Amino acid sequence: MTTRDDVLAAAQRHLNVDARASMADLAGAAGISRATLHRHFASREELLHELGTRSIDRWEASLDAADARGAAASEDAVRIRACLDDLVARYLADSDDFGFALTDTYLLSAADLVERSDALVEREVALCAAAQAAGVLRADLPARWISHALYGLLVAARDALRVGDLPRRDLDALVLSTFLTGAQR
Repeated sequence: MTTRDDVLAAAQRHLNVDARASMADLAGAAGISRATLHRHFASREELLHELGTRSIDRWEASLDAADARGAAASEDAVRIRACLDDLVARYLADSDDFGFALTDTYLLSAADLVERSDALVEREVALCAAAQAAGVLRADLPARWISHALYGLLVAARDALRVGDLPRRDLDALVLSTFLTGAQR
């Protein structure tokens, strides 16, 4: 018997390959009928909402595991840099599982998910501001812009993997290097 978690895992894997997949496609990916899928989720939006909730849960868990608040409060450049290194690696691992969620229009418009996302963005911005104050990141850029830049790099990494431009093993170093030093010579 296929459980709700099995269905979600299959849908998640399939959406990372084809973010526009229909419910029929997602049912096929889970090895179940559309009727069975609809017994678990009344609509595509309900399924996406559950995956979006899980994605945000993972985002929050990554911030917690990297101790972003503690690092930011420490004002210690070494600790903040270590936190950024850890966080980028965690975000990339998370995007392996939830890459589709980075740009899914439904997830970016569901009010409760947006509210939770906004709170997590504020935590990231606080870490970026602390990194600037400690001399880890450039101080001449808005901290919010730096947070957006990291998000953009995660989308770029997801897309590079999707089309086969880069091997997964190279991404942690590439994203971190690009985030910290850009593409400067």
